[in-house]
Amino acid sequence: MAEATTDSDVLIVGAGISGIGMAAHMRAKCPGRSFAILERRANLGGTWDLFRYPGIRSDSDMHTLGFEFEPWRHEKSIADAPAILDYLNRIADERGIREHIRFGHTVLAADFDSAAARWIVTVETDEGERKRLAANWLYLGSGYYDYDEPFDPGFDFGRFEGRVVHPQFWPEDFDYAGSKVVVIGSGATAVTIVPAMAEKAAHVTMLQRTPTWMFSRPAKDGLANFLRRWLPEKTAYKLTRWKNIRLQNLGFRRARTRPEKVKQFLHKRIGKVMGRDFDLTPFTPPYNPWDQRLCLVPDDDLFAAIKAGRAEVVTGRIAAFEKGGVKLEDGRHLAADIVVTATGLKLAVAGKIAVSVDGARVDFAQQFYYKGCMFSNVPNLAVVFGYLNASWTLRADINADFVCRVLNHMTATGTDIALPVLPAAHELEEDEIFDFSSGYIQRAKHIMPKNAVQYPWRLNQEYVTDRKRMAKEPIDDGILAFRRAEVRAEALAHAAE
Repeated sequence: MAEATTDSDVLIVGAGISGIGMAAHMRAKCPGRSFAILERRANLGGTWDLFRYPGIRSDSDMHTLGFEFEPWRHEKSIADAPAILDYLNRIADERGIREHIRFGHTVLAADFDSAAARWIVTVETDEGERKRLAANWLYLGSGYYDYDEPFDPGFDFGRFEGRVVHPQFWPEDFDYAGSKVVVIGSGATAVTIVPAMAEKAAHVTMLQRTPTWMFSRPAKDGLANFLRRWLPEKTAYKLTRWKNIRLQNLGFRRARTRPEKVKQFLHKRIGKVMGRDFDLTPFTPPYNPWDQRLCLVPDDDLFAAIKAGRAEVVTGRIAAFEKGGVKLEDGRHLAADIVVTATGLKLAVAGKIAVSVDGARVDFAQQFYYKGCMFSNVPNLAVVFGYLNASWTLRADINADFVCRVLNHMTATGTDIALPVLPAAHELEEDEIFDFSSGYIQRAKHIMPKNAVQYPWRLNQEYVTDRKRMAKEPIDDGILAFRRAEVRAEALAHAAE
């Protein structure tokens, strides 16, 4: 590679929601900047292409999981994976993004050369070829979990002779019709799989160690569909998006300030479907709502399957896997031909890419977040880690917009490096990065970046506040330092002579 050349101004890792969103923002706001998207898989879509289990759908409404710049047009606001993929593919095609995606490219490492202000990115193609690409900026839209390894709780399947399946690697054309199924887990994946499998299986049991708070709501947003009939599409989408953002925010705050009221509200919704005498014990966790993420039950599908006798929820601990099913510690036996281990994800930081600056490894667990977007003392690198208490795309949108503003500032000032500077002798007070008790969060705390009490050195869970700050506060805030690359500065000096 020549000393000062790059393959593109911005390399985007991942062609899922975050990556496609960043490319679309660049198209609209940085038309003079070049970009490429590196995607390890054969298709775009990220999570929505990887997961193929029955019923796979969003657990957020698509008026907030959709992008701010592209209205959601489907009738259902709680959408299945094919509808979400259709949405992403349309954006990629209509905005000329697809031709910038390099499929079958896995990013292994990225090293920032400070003198030249460029990332040297090592990739491996599906054919086994290794090559290096160069870019001024690296934007990680690689998600938050390990695509190769789900969480392994260490089950010993012992004498169990049936089929064991993990939702992250669902077999193609898997026939479970007429089978007895035990789904282990009580999170969003299990709550999705159980009613979907119950349509064909003989019976499905959701085995949970601890209950989860569940929120029932219609899959269709009545107000959204009403507004679309009478208002311009973008206006209707904007109003619905604003309404849902406010409701998300209100619900989260109410859960934190008046948890008993929220518990009653959630139980009341279940009771309306199941009847006043229904035992709510399996749906009464030992923690408050929003201490963990609520599980969405669209159109009461899980409760309808239970009421029809096609599914049930059992709370207990596994003693052993035995012939014909699962034995619990209290002696109960759950008959099973198939066991689905919906036991959670394994979190990963920066897509497991080996990131370094001038050859020195970056340990993200030692870096502070800067505005939930960049990291202390790491140049020209941005990342997306979505909200836990709201839709992922809300953060993806504001981070992409912020990076575009940074790129435009660099163009205007003739600078090549943007660096969130945090002195070694800082006196930042550390804060919990996630105030959530979910298992997958707790298991990953040791690898997560640091969070400070003081803004901007933190990853907030307050979208409304974040959006105002990211959009209105000056880019050149005295913390984000802008510099010229040494090779460029030398060239300018020689030219002046």
